[in-house]
Amino acid sequence: MKKFRKVLDGLTTSSPGGTMGSPSCGSAAGTPTAAPTPKEIDVQETLVSENFQLCKTVRHGFPYQPTSLAFDPVQKILAIGSRSGGVRILGRPGVDCYCQHESGAAVLQLQFLINEGALVTACADDTLHLWNLRQRRPAVLHSLKFNRERITFCHLPFQSKWLYVGTERGNTHIVNIESFILSGYVIMWNKAIELSTKTHPGPVVHLSDSPKDEGKLLIGFEGGTIVQWDLRAKKADFRIYYDEAIHSVSWHHEGKQFMCSHSDGSLTLWTLRNTTKPFQVTFPHGKIQKDGRKESCKPILKVEYKTSRSSEPFVIFSGGLSYDKAGRRPALTIMHGKAITVLEMDYPIVEFMVLCETPYNNEVQDPYAVVVLLEKDLIVVDLTQSNFPVFENPYPMDIHESPVTCTAYFADCPPDIIPILYSIGAKNKKTGYSHKEWPIGGGTWTLGSHTYPEIIITGHADGSIKFWDASAFTLQMLYKLKTSKVFEKPKPGEGRAAELGEEDPFAVQMVSWCPHSRIFCVVGISAHIILYRFSKYDANTQIVSLEVRLQCEPEDIITPSENENNPCFSEPGSHSPQPHHQHPLSPGSRTPDGAKDSIPCLKVKDKMVRVPPGYQSDLVIQLLWVDGEPPQQITSLDLNSAYGLLAFGNCNGLAVVDYLQKTVILCISTLDLYGATDPYQRLTRSPRRNRQSTSGLTELTDNQQSIDMERSKSPTSESRENSFSRSRSSSVSSIDRDTKEAITTLQFGESYGRKSDALPTPCLWVGTSLGVGILIPLSIPTDQEERMEDPVTVGPSGAVQMLKGSVLRFGFLDCNGALIQSPYEVWRDLNAPEDPDRPRRRKLVHFSPSSSQDAFGEGHLAIVCSERQAKVFLMPSQSCLFVHNITESSFVLRADVVSLCNSVCLACFCANGHVMTLSLPSLRPLMDVNYLPLTDMRIARTFCFTNEGQALYLSSPTEIQRITYSQEMCDNLQEMLGELFTPIETPEAQNRGFLKGFFGGNAHTFDREELFGEAAAGKASRSLAQHIPGQGGVEGMKVAASGAVGELARARIALDERGQRLGELEERTALMMTSAETFSKHAHELMLKCKDKKWYQF
Repeated sequence: MKKFRKVLDGLTTSSPGGTMGSPSCGSAAGTPTAAPTPKEIDVQETLVSENFQLCKTVRHGFPYQPTSLAFDPVQKILAIGSRSGGVRILGRPGVDCYCQHESGAAVLQLQFLINEGALVTACADDTLHLWNLRQRRPAVLHSLKFNRERITFCHLPFQSKWLYVGTERGNTHIVNIESFILSGYVIMWNKAIELSTKTHPGPVVHLSDSPKDEGKLLIGFEGGTIVQWDLRAKKADFRIYYDEAIHSVSWHHEGKQFMCSHSDGSLTLWTLRNTTKPFQVTFPHGKIQKDGRKESCKPILKVEYKTSRSSEPFVIFSGGLSYDKAGRRPALTIMHGKAITVLEMDYPIVEFMVLCETPYNNEVQDPYAVVVLLEKDLIVVDLTQSNFPVFENPYPMDIHESPVTCTAYFADCPPDIIPILYSIGAKNKKTGYSHKEWPIGGGTWTLGSHTYPEIIITGHADGSIKFWDASAFTLQMLYKLKTSKVFEKPKPGEGRAAELGEEDPFAVQMVSWCPHSRIFCVVGISAHIILYRFSKYDANTQIVSLEVRLQCEPEDIITPSENENNPCFSEPGSHSPQPHHQHPLSPGSRTPDGAKDSIPCLKVKDKMVRVPPGYQSDLVIQLLWVDGEPPQQITSLDLNSAYGLLAFGNCNGLAVVDYLQKTVILCISTLDLYGATDPYQRLTRSPRRNRQSTSGLTELTDNQQSIDMERSKSPTSESRENSFSRSRSSSVSSIDRDTKEAITTLQFGESYGRKSDALPTPCLWVGTSLGVGILIPLSIPTDQEERMEDPVTVGPSGAVQMLKGSVLRFGFLDCNGALIQSPYEVWRDLNAPEDPDRPRRRKLVHFSPSSSQDAFGEGHLAIVCSERQAKVFLMPSQSCLFVHNITESSFVLRADVVSLCNSVCLACFCANGHVMTLSLPSLRPLMDVNYLPLTDMRIARTFCFTNEGQALYLSSPTEIQRITYSQEMCDNLQEMLGELFTPIETPEAQNRGFLKGFFGGNAHTFDREELFGEAAAGKASRSLAQHIPGQGGVEGMKVAASGAVGELARARIALDERGQRLGELEERTALMMTSAETFSKHAHELMLKCKDKKWYQF
């Protein structure tokens, strides 16, 4: 139980808007200094530190910088490795797991232990790792670090526990998968090639066992040498020396021939009968020129040779295109019989893999699909249809279709919003996909019990907006909106793009969305705002445009006497902005010296536009050029559907727009907001002549006291990704030397504009970059007809509060500690057909601060959070009740008042990577976790909290990482994630037949244990590789325990399977004995019958 005193401040003031909050309260311990008539108010704080734990939940999007690919044909799960050491494992929709190597080394190759629930990764630091996939959070069981050789290729035969590892030196080592220890059996490069060969064959680029005989290993060297090594005899069966470098090798399933791809764009086919020369050499894309020579072609990086029962074999390869055609896109070529199909890709091909019906390499393969891993996409091609269509990808792999510039996260949305967005978005889906089911369908996933509607919104550099259904740890595209359709296409060399070098003039900077009223607002980089309304009907509309002149003027020089005698609000009812701040709708103009003046950055379409169902533009607001200076980017935005108002600000000032009447009701410089209550008593306002803007984050150097940042060329520029300085000064000494003060946050809500107010009224809370919080009361007509005709009036500024650092967030609680929601308007479709019996009227929902109290006038609590500290004020007395200095060495990037466990707290994310939560209203620290060791601009720009203990950020340019800070969600995380491994019986090998088994060699009698085990091969050199036991993952003891359980379960399943196999073996033995007895009986009867017959009687 936390108790604090409600203080009725009886101090009087001579200023027109009330008194300024005392800056000295920041040095107190959170208790007000004056309490003439205290009254006890009890607030039950139910949140404790045990309610909080930080952990990652799920990662969405395309793996950034992918490097490798693997597929388990029995479990039907796919693994993708990346350059940063990450591994994404995908199954059916909902089964999506992310693992990270602690070393961060690039993943060179992946190998599934097929149907065993395990995965081997080979990394660029020459380490092999064995991952256990039989738990929801995979963990490393073993690691093997090679010390003297570099790993170049790995091969694990099906149902084998011995992994072949090729190295850069040309040697082949063998690793026991169960113990992860090297065998003493080594194939040295100088033994593999002939002694007479003088040159080194190069690194091992291919390893595979012969489909005909598992005791024969095919080794491909980069230099063009191919050796088939007899593992039993420890000698080479044959050696092939080819004059072109080898990139890959692929067997025919019968094991009598294999195909190689080469660096000159050729494919060679070799038969085991004659290895002196290739049976066939083809240049699939090399045409014969006029002079008789073939075109030079690019290397074929990989080839797969797959047979089919019902048709000709498939030869599928990447690369090999001719050099002469400049600008040709990367391609995958499918040769099927005499037909050659070239599938052009949007991005370079990293890797591809053909999916086949059988896991056995000595059976007819029957390929049914090709998984193509591109640099920025994942494509699966259907091979069963002649036109090779692609499958519709169920995973959100196109988050980065255009670079993400901002994010918003909404948990516990109205339940009807997701279906209606999906129904609108589904009408614009692409067609032409394969009608077959997505082939990567492994794992199991069920809808957890802790689910509620969640929506993620992403803004992009091309001006597009995407709405995603994020419920139950999944991500599915709902609806896409293109904001650029509101504007005319800028001509090359004209407009803002040419003037400022802007690559993406429509890039989205921030969004504001009211799920209840379905009103959506977008802020763009060209100092523009678009307000959208949702409709289920299409409409013809004329886009309404407002142009606002929000710029410091050179003649705006204010003396102290003028400031005192003429405050910006001359009377309480004043609502008229300064004349020079609002610009009527008029064509652009230029000043006499040719500088741009009073024109916007973009041109709004001025003709009637047909808009489809969904979000339809209702209003466009643009800031204007002034005297050749471009408008400053917008730094803050808030809209309230109940009030019908929209507020925005930048480093020059604040504007409030009535979007119902389409008018600007306030447009004022930041300094004018204070009137006589300016806490810094600045004397002049002079404009800056250098171009400056804000790019989403306020960055200050140690010697700066206000916002002064370079205009970034584009939100997509590389400079955003660089990590930023954590040192920052919020000192306000000598502030009168620098009068730029940005509006950093805005919040509409019911509050008390003045201390004397008895009832709450609509207000606008304004936060600035100098740590000042200003309260502006609003007078809004309540009658619906009057609201559409009478003007909204703005009262003089009321409370002024002081904090350290830029103000980031406002929040409101009632005196019982419950969160006060902002009022909203219930959604109504303005394009719906008129119903004469039920006229459309605005239905408003208000949450009064007094609604939970017995009587009016009890007041409410205002939470104000800045970059350095948080304060709780009691309204209307404006007394500071609690103060907490959040950080001294860093600064807060994001702060949100969020609900959790039927209570409320303040969640903060700092530039040094710390995630913190504070209790409300007492501001007790509940959690402080050093989550990210380094924070870069991308994470800082996209990090956002939401209710129910969830948050997200853009972990890479292509991926969204979701995290939770709720202990309850961490405890339930296991049941909410998908299972990667499901017990499936391994398909039986096809019956090879008597003659085929007799003449096809003794492949099934090959015992690797006899050859590679310690008894036969001895121990490998200890200095060659170092065994590292697994740590059980990075999630701590909980995951380690689950890993042990997984191991026990695996051992139990292995015993069951072994018992089952022994039982099957006994049954087969009994059947064979019965069959043998029957055969003997019949043979004896036949002998007796034919014993006395002469030869000519047969």
